[in-house]
Amino acid sequence: MTAPRPLPLDGVRVLELGSYIAAPSAGRLLADFGAEVIKIERESGDELRNWRLYAGETSMLFRTLNRNKKSMVLDLRTAEGRADIHALAAQCDVVLENFRPGTLEKWGIGPADLSVANPHLIFVRISAFGQTGPYAERPGFAAVAEAYGGFRELIGDPDRPPVRTGISIGDSIAGLYGAFGAVLALYEQLRRRDETDEPLPLADRIVDVALHEAIFSMMESLVPDLGAYGVRRERTGGRMQGISPSNAYVCSDGLSVVISGNADAIFGRYMLAIDRPDLADDPRLADNDGRWEHREEVDAAIGEWTAHRTRAEVLAAMADADVPAGPIYTAADIIADPQYQARNMIQEFDVDAGGDGPTRVGFPGIVPVLGDRSLPIRSLGPEIGEHTDEIRERFR
Repeated sequence: MTAPRPLPLDGVRVLELGSYIAAPSAGRLLADFGAEVIKIERESGDELRNWRLYAGETSMLFRTLNRNKKSMVLDLRTAEGRADIHALAAQCDVVLENFRPGTLEKWGIGPADLSVANPHLIFVRISAFGQTGPYAERPGFAAVAEAYGGFRELIGDPDRPPVRTGISIGDSIAGLYGAFGAVLALYEQLRRRDETDEPLPLADRIVDVALHEAIFSMMESLVPDLGAYGVRRERTGGRMQGISPSNAYVCSDGLSVVISGNADAIFGRYMLAIDRPDLADDPRLADNDGRWEHREEVDAAIGEWTAHRTRAEVLAAMADADVPAGPIYTAADIIADPQYQARNMIQEFDVDAGGDGPTRVGFPGIVPVLGDRSLPIRSLGPEIGEHTDEIRERFR
């Protein structure tokens, strides 16, 4: 049997004080690549254990977002629990948290408190509006952050109120930034230790991630377009502002596809493939600006063509014409897709799903890929307090 490959973050220890999605997403990324992540839960467990819980006692959402971690039960509201946090933090490299700013300081386990025994400790702090500024103490979840960040204004159709995506995208993006910030700080500290044993100043060891800023950072040229051109971006349904044709279309079998034929060199081939040479040669549509101006006409022609063909027929025609296109997948489609399978992006485990016995369930693989396939998931999200005794032995 081949020994498991060394992981990039082997030897890094992370203390996760987060709940819900944002900080646990950051912890999952660090755990995926080898960090030992100790997740602190209260006796009743992280609230996420009950989100989308259709049967059993622990949701698949929790199992997914907290994979490769260890669970320890502590009550941070007690003196004993806070003393345990001090002892744990002294042995860790990173603390992850997503409490409202000021909460850890109030409990005596803020960055300044925990740095006394461990002056090299890095803190990743995820909150709605960051640790500073006039909104810092406001509560807020990803839904509010997505609104503040400008994201929600662009989602949906122009003649309807803004809608939300089907996942907590604000939390997930903040988690990505949290993990990235932790690795940046670890690298800076490693580089500094080559020169001096002096720790980084406390301010340089704090990674401050605001949910609304994480969303805002994804908004491309939203603000510059307003300043430079006076352009206010608006909701465009399935289209991308200023890009045409790139949209979703329904096929004769009721299934849908996305086709992106907006590049000048591709557009002509695209129109010939849908039997519209007149549009391929139309000077009004020779560039993207013209196609955007006449997007309704172009989309109507494409939609009329797809409506008379199955999804398989549409995708085959687009492949023959070398036009980027793909099916709009369901979960079942993803599981069956050979590309996902080839890269180990669906990994199966036996889990308690509330039935009479274990259920074989597929879970999303680890991204990014190192090598040619996803790294194997070592364990799913743990039971409440599963590792409490093991971890407590370290500082007795």
